[in-house]
Amino acid sequence: MALTAKSIQEMAEASLPDSDLFIVDVAVSDSPARPKITVLADGEQGITIDQCATISRRINAKIAETYGEELAYVLEVSSPGVDFPLTQPKQFKRNVGRNLKLKLQDGIEKTGKLEEVTETGINLTEEVKQKGKKATYVPVQIPFGEIVKANVVISFK
Repeated sequence: MALTAKSIQEMAEASLPDSDLFIVDVAVSDSPARPKITVLADGEQGITIDQCATISRRINAKIAETYGEELAYVLEVSSPGVDFPLTQPKQFKRNVGRNLKLKLQDGIEKTGKLEEVTETGINLTEEVKQKGKKATYVPVQIPFGEIVKANVVISFK
């Protein structure tokens, strides 16, 4: 029985120590000798190192229980870095007030300030640049289903 992202995802979901935490992503490398398991977790208020350690210990115990003690693997549990795309509504909620860069289903890219997260999508104040003119800001609603990729724009101002 091989380690799969789906089985690890289920173990990770069951290993969350607090109700405001959630799993963002799970990846399992295809190295047959020592697969690397990467679990990205986050929380509505962020996630601590202690919470990541608890999740890691619980997943290790579940893997040993399911696959046996002798299975060799590497497990990494961490929070998604700032360069990791937002994938879940809870992540968007945590970033209200920040600037996002979005890529939509139709290939269009939008940049703007995340104003609000609704049940079905986001409200963004889009920055519209026109050559030779000052940028204007337009409110737009974007359903989650139209968002292919969303990243927080890091500003060093």
